[in-house]
Amino acid sequence: MAENTPLRIHHLRPAPGANKPKIRKGRGEASKGKTAGRGTKGTAARKGVALGFEGGQVPLQRRLPKYKGFSNALFKTTYQVVNLDKLGELFPEGGDVTVEALVAKGAVRKNQLVKVLGTGEISVALNVRAHAFSASAKEKIAAAGGSASEL
Repeated sequence: MAENTPLRIHHLRPAPGANKPKIRKGRGEASKGKTAGRGTKGTAARKGVALGFEGGQVPLQRRLPKYKGFSNALFKTTYQVVNLDKLGELFPEGGDVTVEALVAKGAVRKNQLVKVLGTGEISVALNVRAHAFSASAKEKIAAAGGSASEL
């Protein structure tokens, strides 16, 4: 190519040694013949191992329990829980306690069932309306002069 001739697309060539011919394995003794780079004998020299084979160890799909049968776990009832000591903090003046009021004060999430548990003490009369109560919570609310009614 002349010194002042501009470089063009059709002048481009790969660098020397960049393009090596494809190795044709297993085609005779001249290159990668006979064992074709796989050594001698053993699993690696043959077709290979089955999917999920773990060398003779009991495979994962056999170690795990079978997923069969029916479970009621999908249908269980879960509650947002509120303890009495928390109600005493949120409503120090007493009064009516509803699920909406608890949601507004950030004690529970909206559109969830609420259960009142009896941990802690309350000294103010609360009229609590919730979806469920523990027995100790009902007793303590009644002892403080309030009422517990289920929705």
